[in-house]
Amino acid sequence: MPRLALATAAALTALAGLATPALAKPAPGGPVTPVGSVFMVNPVQSTGNESLTDTKDAATDVPASAYAAVALRGLDGSGHLTGRWAAVRSETGTPAYSATGDYRYTRDDDRFEQVMAYFWVNEAQEYLQSLGFGSELPGANNRVQNVRLNQWGSDNSFFTDKKDEIRFGKGGVDDAEDAEVIVHEYGHAVHEAQVPGFGSSPEAGAIGEAFGDYLAVEVSNAADARYGWPRLTPDACVADWDSTGYTPGPVHCLRHLDTGKTYADVVGEVHADGEIWSQALYDIRKALGARTADRIIVNAQFSFAPDTTFGAAALKTVATARQMYGDGAAETVRHAFTDRRIPGL
Repeated sequence: MPRLALATAAALTALAGLATPALAKPAPGGPVTPVGSVFMVNPVQSTGNESLTDTKDAATDVPASAYAAVALRGLDGSGHLTGRWAAVRSETGTPAYSATGDYRYTRDDDRFEQVMAYFWVNEAQEYLQSLGFGSELPGANNRVQNVRLNQWGSDNSFFTDKKDEIRFGKGGVDDAEDAEVIVHEYGHAVHEAQVPGFGSSPEAGAIGEAFGDYLAVEVSNAADARYGWPRLTPDACVADWDSTGYTPGPVHCLRHLDTGKTYADVVGEVHADGEIWSQALYDIRKALGARTADRIIVNAQFSFAPDTTFGAAALKTVATARQMYGDGAAETVRHAFTDRRIPGL
């Protein structure tokens, strides 16, 4: 959960000095490549420092080494953070705008969160596109995703299907300062685009929370590999930075993908029960590799009922694995779900 104001010249100089893209010089008659500053997923993950804390969005809470300057792909040239896959439609404070393509801010400026939201929603969709969704496979939310920053006046974020938008909250670490919170909420938008009304039963709701957590980790891992960023906290830990304000530590995680929970641990709360499903997804990824696992997992979701159960969704995922990759992959997927003691398999 984050805030905004123009960065100081010293801060911008520090950011520009990182080994990441600077503003490109335009070709004669051509545009520059827009550049923005983002966290390398989040500052706890990239520094390994679990003692980082938020003190009302102070720039000094986070070292300059936690930032990277990145190309902001897909922008429409209007100067606003509006592009092919993401659009910042509303925000508190000053809207991010640049006629020169320079969107480099630090966390004490609310425009930093706007850049984070734009970049990571775009990054998530590009990751799904890299898996073949929108080309050889059906598109998975391959449309402009609207986002609002700090319009939700509490420490929470959510996707609303009525307006087809994601709202990021504030309080403690503002939500859009942590890429894994951003991508988690985008996961709900993906599910809704695949199956309108998804999550209308307790177990479907838990699957939605689990997929959001899993997608967050997958997209952050893919970005680390793509840009050469460090990951210095546990792979299965979700939202290390956002959770510093409300978890005791010494390691801060919103939730985990490796709790070992089984169906016997169902308590009727979607986030807690989601850790059963996300463990199965994590085990599929470890067994089959990220690309194969993610193609199966996302493709299977097109066939889920809005009010699915764990058992029914598991069977659909096994069937999708068989159709895409054969009996061996299907048995690997089945094993991941039976390890969670999910009934009906």
